[in-house]
Amino acid sequence: MTNSAKGIALTSTGILIMSLESLFIKFTNISSFLFSFYIGIFMFASMASTFLFKDFDYLKKALKTSFPFLLICSTFMAVSNIFFITAVKTTTVANVVIIFSTSALFSALIGYLIYKEKVNKNIYYASFFMFVGLFIIFNDKLEIGSVEGNIFALLCTLLFSVSFVLLSKYKDMNRVVLTAFSGAILSIIAYFFCDELAIDFKTLMIVMIMGLLISPISRVLLGTGAKYINASEVSLLMLIETIMAPIWVWIFLAEVPSSYTFIGGFIIILTLIINSLYTLKQERKNLSL
Repeated sequence: MTNSAKGIALTSTGILIMSLESLFIKFTNISSFLFSFYIGIFMFASMASTFLFKDFDYLKKALKTSFPFLLICSTFMAVSNIFFITAVKTTTVANVVIIFSTSALFSALIGYLIYKEKVNKNIYYASFFMFVGLFIIFNDKLEIGSVEGNIFALLCTLLFSVSFVLLSKYKDMNRVVLTAFSGAILSIIAYFFCDELAIDFKTLMIVMIMGLLISPISRVLLGTGAKYINASEVSLLMLIETIMAPIWVWIFLAEVPSSYTFIGGFIIILTLIINSLYTLKQERKNLSL
């Protein structure tokens, strides 16, 4: 198997597993903050446990490198997770993952605003159609809770995009430590908004499986696979989650998206596919020169 095929296989598997997260969130009836509190603990535990197999210098070096931005990025990711969980609990999964799928384009625009990074013309064209799709989804005549869910999904996407830009800028930032910090901060923030910490055994098992297995395994596979393929291919493969997450929820919970979501989502997904294929073609063209 070539490195490219290996990268595609690992990344695709990671994203497919990741697409189950929304379903697991929907399986629970606890508040988004209580869910965030426990998932943060399990995320921290799963990542921190890897430190046991490393020497002290590994952790010392990880904390020393870009520490202020490590904290900032961890906080953005933690709050983004809270918004994501809240969005999944208050609107359809299709709405959430379609809105979240625009994060790559938001990252390009945010990178330009913060660091004046060059933005290719295709990003502007793609952004226009992306906002058209988002406008259609937000224009849906939903109940108040669903509208709030769409807003939470957009806030989640914006914060995630900012953290992604920081990660791209500070490439030496340790991802394992970042995830551990993110989990710890997630639990600390959620704790102050929880009325109580009581949770039934079934729900605890669901959150534990997601926090100890689904989330870390999917991210390890995604992170490993991304080393062998370029960013455009990763962006294209991320559409697996956009398509599969609503399908899982439809199969197990019979949740059907509205016609507005289908129309807006089709525009966004088609835009992302065309943009990713165009970018991939340009990258291969530049390599051949």
